[in-house]
Amino acid sequence: MLWNNRAVLYNAVAVVARLSTASSFSPMALTTRTFAQTTSLYSSPPKRYLLNYEYIPDVLEKRGPYREGHLGLAKEMAEAGTCVSGGPFNPPGSDVPNGALFVFTTKEAAEKFAAEDPYIEGGIVTKSTISEWTVAIGNN
Repeated sequence: MLWNNRAVLYNAVAVVARLSTASSFSPMALTTRTFAQTTSLYSSPPKRYLLNYEYIPDVLEKRGPYREGHLGLAKEMAEAGTCVSGGPFNPPGSDVPNGALFVFTTKEAAEKFAAEDPYIEGGIVTKSTISEWTVAIGNN
């Protein structure tokens, strides 16, 4: 009976070894790795940094001279991989944004954006804050 169990175990390990995409396979790896090491469910969630803007009430009328520089900076940082996403928000039923939210990979990137954004220098932004955000759900 003991021999039969060993044969089954050996065959199972052999099948897993053939299915493995790793170039070197060790049967001991199956017994030494924990569930937490094999699934992203228990990995540390990524940190992101939120840059929150509050806009002046007449933002649509006054943003024109600064908009190209503002969007250009956002696109540049998105292409560099430091700005994950961003955009304006407004109250339900309104077409006028009252602020914006940007998601950055580092605090330094959020600070750089705020320091270089023409909307701040041009007075479009009345208040800005940076918050650390722990992504608990999703892959952002």
